[in-house]
Amino acid sequence: MINFTATLSKLGMHGEKTGWIYIPVDMETALQIKPNNKKSFKVKGKIDEININGIELLAIVEGFFIIPVKAAMRKELNKSLGDDVFLQLQEDDDLNKLSKELLMAIDATPKAALYFNTLPPSHKNAYSTWIKAAKSELVIENRIAATLKACILKMSYSEMMKANKEDKSRIKE
Repeated sequence: MINFTATLSKLGMHGEKTGWIYIPVDMETALQIKPNNKKSFKVKGKIDEININGIELLAIVEGFFIIPVKAAMRKELNKSLGDDVFLQLQEDDDLNKLSKELLMAIDATPKAALYFNTLPPSHKNAYSTWIKAAKSELVIENRIAATLKACILKMSYSEMMKANKEDKSRIKE
């Protein structure tokens, strides 16, 4: 766990991120959290006394990372632009652990495995996160079935979600 203090800052002209309030994280600190990495990654820990997990540490430009701090989080922290925050951070590798149920289903379905195993980790994680977010066993099973079907059809996560939405709208008609 890496501990440091930073000041809430505001991005100037930076495309879609213009005006964002953020916590700056220099490359040296980011490398202490995740060695040999220069890309965005997820962190967990604390900002002041607020527990966080699955928060994106965004690589903005070479050697510069930020943690976006939305209004709701600033309100919870009772902080605003220019205030200091104390951070205790580590990589959130829990997010990189894929659903065991999904992995078992993929292993049992060779046609799905052919596609799934070619996907980059972020794409595999999208399917897995969707499955992990389900609250009941029935929903988990349905989401795994939808994922297997999508992989057999070589559909990306977003293509699968769009197809699922279209299927649901046809049912309502």
